[in-house]
Amino acid sequence: MRTPSLFTPPPDMSDAMRHERRHMLARTGLAWLVMMQVMMLAFPGYLRHGVRAPDAQQSLEQAIVLMNWLSLILCVPLVLYCAWPVWRGAWRTLSQRRIGMDVPVALGILAAFVPSAVATWHDAGEVYFDSVSMFVAFLLTARFLETCARQAVSGLPHAGRDADLLRSADRLAFWFVCVQIALAALVGLYWWHTQPGQALAVTVALLVMSCPCALSMSVPAALAARHAVRLRAGGGADDGADSAVLDQAMRRVARQNLGGSLAWHLLMVPLAACGWVQPWVAAITMLLSSLAVAANAWRLTRPAVSAMARRRTAAQPV
Repeated sequence: MRTPSLFTPPPDMSDAMRHERRHMLARTGLAWLVMMQVMMLAFPGYLRHGVRAPDAQQSLEQAIVLMNWLSLILCVPLVLYCAWPVWRGAWRTLSQRRIGMDVPVALGILAAFVPSAVATWHDAGEVYFDSVSMFVAFLLTARFLETCARQAVSGLPHAGRDADLLRSADRLAFWFVCVQIALAALVGLYWWHTQPGQALAVTVALLVMSCPCALSMSVPAALAARHAVRLRAGGGADDGADSAVLDQAMRRVARQNLGGSLAWHLLMVPLAACGWVQPWVAAITMLLSSLAVAANAWRLTRPAVSAMARRRTAAQPV
């Protein structure tokens, strides 16, 4: 029997949940393949501003044009298929006259992809296909981890304090998204009036960083870690002392996740607003914050499992 982990599927996993997980995995895998290809195609553009002979510079410019068109072709299925859950979620919340967590993500993808497609068509301006592909691939990776964590604890009874933690995390993520969208609009307008050439990159970076993946994953990952500990230590039949200690540790980890992910965003936002964070760097920070949340939650399982297992072994009759 496989050892339970944070992302172990529930034993009573429904067909809908299994279908969701498989499709997310397929979209994530395709997004990573596209990202790797687009990053290679973007390499000539990184060399554009070097010093070289006129003939070599002309050849490089022709190669950049070809690479941009190939990147555009590759990014079309990425944006339409891989990012489809983003468009669906954004449309659903907007149709209900609400601002959901997919809205800033959709805006970030559009703000980077559409101008890049126009620049490729007119052969003028900067393109951000590498940032688009990285953002979508990293976003789907974080969303896949979040979905697995939520499925691992789906159907489990949650005490009042667990429900309060989940609601608090959702409220925090909602207000974070609202503030980030407003901030991206204001900062983007400022850069548009001062340095128009930098306005798009700064706005895209802020929209990418407004994705609350780590915030949304903070509490479900901690709950999934607690559930994995209980399964490993005896199928969930904890005594009162073990349960109280484990619940306290779970709430501590959940608060650490929420506070750490929020602090990380607050630290990076001023840097992005000043134009010091490129969109692709913002995408990396978004993924790293989600991985840090998962790693912190996984840390909960290590000492707790050992201590609970020792107590159960000692309590068994010889």
